[in-house]
Amino acid sequence: MDAKNFIAARVAKELNDGDVVNLGIGLPTLVANYVPEGVHITLQAEHGILGAGPAANPGEEDSEICNAGGFPITVLPGASFFDSATSFAIIRGGHVDVTILGALQVDEKGNIANWMVPGKKVPGMGGAMDLVVGAKEVIVAMEHHLKGSPKIMKLCSYPLTAVGVVKKIITEMGVMDITRDGIVLTELAPGLTVEEIQAVTDAKLIVSDHLKVMDA
Repeated sequence: MDAKNFIAARVAKELNDGDVVNLGIGLPTLVANYVPEGVHITLQAEHGILGAGPAANPGEEDSEICNAGGFPITVLPGASFFDSATSFAIIRGGHVDVTILGALQVDEKGNIANWMVPGKKVPGMGGAMDLVVGAKEVIVAMEHHLKGSPKIMKLCSYPLTAVGVVKKIITEMGVMDITRDGIVLTELAPGLTVEEIQAVTDAKLIVSDHLKVMDA
């Protein structure tokens, strides 16, 4: 299993029966493929779907059914389709239990930067600006670093999407909770040491007394 699918499989274990869940563009969309058996969630796609399913199998794609990133998906029995205004009323109205988003940077205060790299062209902040304040829980699912450059920061250096909203970070290297005291490392990937994770993390990690090995 590659890093992105490993992350997605671990993130899926955070979902609870009955949750309404929004998956951000990119890596988070893979989470739909790993929802645990017996856990029934309702996936919301911000462009206007409730009841989205996992990715469509090759050869079974429907060009009119896609996720927010434009990739073909399936829908489950009872799914509904609606316009963006209704979709964002669901988000802004506090009806989304969990949103899972990628990020460029997250810091120990729970701040998230996920919409632009200074100096590069971007289309805009997008739906993340609503999701991070409208959802009841924000989980960041991302690769731990970019070619050795930390993405988990003491303080974000990129323009922020929102302040103090992230509660959990899941990467291919570990699982981290953001607390009042800082970032607590609760799980680490098989074969890794705390020192190896800290070496590619700008923020100082607090090691949980109950640290365990990740199991995707």
